[in-house]
Amino acid sequence: MTLKNYQPNIVKTGSISIGYGHPIAIQSMTNTDTADIDKTVIQVHQLAKAGSELVRITVDTEKSAAAVATIREKLDAIGCSVPLVGDFHFNGHKLLAKYPCCAQALAKYRINPGNVGRGSKRDPQFAQMIEFAIQYGKPVRIGVNWGSLDPSVLARLMDENAQAASPKASTAVMHDAVITSALESATKAIELGLAKDKIILSCKMSGVQDLISVYRDLSKRCDFPLHLGLTEAGMGIKGIVSSTAALAILLQEGIGDTIRISLTPKPGGDRCQEVIVAQEILQSMGLRSFTPTVISCPGCGRTTSDYFQKLAQDIQSYLRHKMPEWRSKHAGVEEMKVAVMGCVVNGPGESKNANIGISLPGTGEKPVAPVYIDGIKDVTLKGSNIAEQFQDIVERYVLEKYSH
Repeated sequence: MTLKNYQPNIVKTGSISIGYGHPIAIQSMTNTDTADIDKTVIQVHQLAKAGSELVRITVDTEKSAAAVATIREKLDAIGCSVPLVGDFHFNGHKLLAKYPCCAQALAKYRINPGNVGRGSKRDPQFAQMIEFAIQYGKPVRIGVNWGSLDPSVLARLMDENAQAASPKASTAVMHDAVITSALESATKAIELGLAKDKIILSCKMSGVQDLISVYRDLSKRCDFPLHLGLTEAGMGIKGIVSSTAALAILLQEGIGDTIRISLTPKPGGDRCQEVIVAQEILQSMGLRSFTPTVISCPGCGRTTSDYFQKLAQDIQSYLRHKMPEWRSKHAGVEEMKVAVMGCVVNGPGESKNANIGISLPGTGEKPVAPVYIDGIKDVTLKGSNIAEQFQDIVERYVLEKYSH
């Protein structure tokens, strides 16, 4: 949890409470065709196992809307209770009207004010969506994207700015338009009868500085829970770094109640990477703990062997592999710190400061590896199976320390 500089309402989404005083929730989104029930169930389950606490699915066709209730049933049957969020654009009002089972099965609706309807159709179609949310008791995320911003809002603010004595820069007007679209839509939803504690807002941008600026302003102008995410963040390292740079600043300032890392996966790539990145951001900032932390050095001329790198990687994989089992049996294990160090310079010190630490020999050092447990040297390992011995020590430590 983090101390927020604003106090958003608490919105219940399925089993997840979002808002002031509650942990920042991690959200992800499938990239399967929702009409393909089996593939969607598999990916939702994978994302939930990886740690996604809400999973958004696309609902854009009659086939996808018809599939939602069955997807929910199949997930429940395998013990996966993760809330499903329906992502609607353009035709959500029609789909919810024709498929009440879809409307009921979803835990939340995502409405984009820029895509809910054009011109004279916008307000009545938005109203229909809100009326369904009221009828089925569902919360709504009003999600504005600057790539699909309501053109009427932008045009109005551009006209007002042109007539101002001191006009703002066009970027500033764009920021205002994104925020205005979200806030005016929330006001309309409340006027239509949707409870204030059923609304979450997001104003997604694809630029780091744009996102920071918009959310700082938005957090000062409302008390709705805020969903953070850098939209179209990009692929690989670029997407990870950009998302981290933007979200870390906002989270440090107490802004944000749910997050999503919108990474473009490689063809056939693992969709769960975005969940792991979100966890790492929250854990590295001390806001939440998900899996034991592995502390390891980068290596230098003292560590010409790559043995400690392989051991650090093996331990990291081992801990993530064990967490589903440990999480249910060993409360608090996610806060454990494990140090895997490569030489005598910082090895003993870092190892002593971790719950469990191993200091491997650097180039030219004596081929032994002291292991420290809770700051005290416990044993010195040597031989060709140091990795296996160390994993056994970690396993015993978890069983003894976290078995209350």
